[in-house]
Amino acid sequence: MQSLCPVQSCAMAETEEEEMVSAEASGFSDVSDSEFLEILDLDDSQESSASLSNPGPSSELPGKDGKLISLPKGKRGLDVSSPMERFHLNYLYVTDLSTQNWCEQQMIYGKEVPDFLVPEKAAVLDTGASIHLARELEVHDLRTVPITTKEDAWAVKFLNMLLMIPTLQSEGRIREFPVFGEVDGVLLVGVIDELHYTAKGELELVELKTRRRPVLPLEAQKNKDYFQVSLYKYIFDAMVQGKVTTASLIHHTKLHPEKPLGPSVLRHAQQGGFSVKSLGDLMELVFLSLTLSDLPVIDILKIEYIHQETATVLATEVVAFEEKEVRGKVQHCMAYWMGHREPQGVDIEEAWKCRTCNYADICEWRQGGGVHSSTLEPQAKKAK
Repeated sequence: MQSLCPVQSCAMAETEEEEMVSAEASGFSDVSDSEFLEILDLDDSQESSASLSNPGPSSELPGKDGKLISLPKGKRGLDVSSPMERFHLNYLYVTDLSTQNWCEQQMIYGKEVPDFLVPEKAAVLDTGASIHLARELEVHDLRTVPITTKEDAWAVKFLNMLLMIPTLQSEGRIREFPVFGEVDGVLLVGVIDELHYTAKGELELVELKTRRRPVLPLEAQKNKDYFQVSLYKYIFDAMVQGKVTTASLIHHTKLHPEKPLGPSVLRHAQQGGFSVKSLGDLMELVFLSLTLSDLPVIDILKIEYIHQETATVLATEVVAFEEKEVRGKVQHCMAYWMGHREPQGVDIEEAWKCRTCNYADICEWRQGGGVHSSTLEPQAKKAK
């Protein structure tokens, strides 16, 4: 088989009728989702100095172009559709759940105003992404492949998986490995930063977290990171144990496996020695490879905190995987996404998180003093 570089998708339209597809349309980000807004650099003294009360009066935020963006008003309790339906989502990112574990209300506002990101935080995100890319280029080169459909976008990810699985089998080091699996009826997708074997032969996951300042995060931030890597293990283990099926993936993503691959993707697959014509052919190869590879489950979870400016490793945390605890958190998260409960903000003890939140001035949870406004209104009417 010819040696082939992992690829990244580049959305383009071959004809005016073709719909342009972003990398996110594939269900994965071309940048590891581990770098999802690592911008919460708080002083320890700030931890207890914020309050849920006294929110600002504005319900609008400045967008990228400087124009004000109006956020949807409350009354979500009157909406009969689930959040999955309301946000038109077929699946969730692992970082959706880890961010939800930090502050569910903040995560929801992020879905309602997806293009909003203040310049300072965008710069931090870009720097972190560059560090991730540099790490990836240490183990392999990248080649850009034009795509025109969501099937092509997923095909690129499957091709990368087919290239990385043999490397991991031979006890090599791989980076940016896509993972996906159904959890409590919802498809979760993500990207593992790094997988390699230790000297004792244990499979180790390493998650890179970049820090704007040379200090370790607060405990609440660490807990968010612990949950993220635990979810990666939960999904990866299910994949190598044959618990993830093509039927489930197709059902959730609404992909068309019979659709022929685009010319650029097909050419790249053939150069790698893969005799495929459609997305379905690639999916079959990936799932067969996962099943027959005898890859073990992940033994060790680590998080590496790095200072952005100096690239100094601040600390390496070993995370204990507690399956019962992870399952409980997942069930709590999914109860919201399936429409079984109202969204929740932070508890009063963690109101310090609001100090770095872009949505603090319009947050309904803060306006209600720790109770969502949609649950307060019926009580107010009854009092009259």
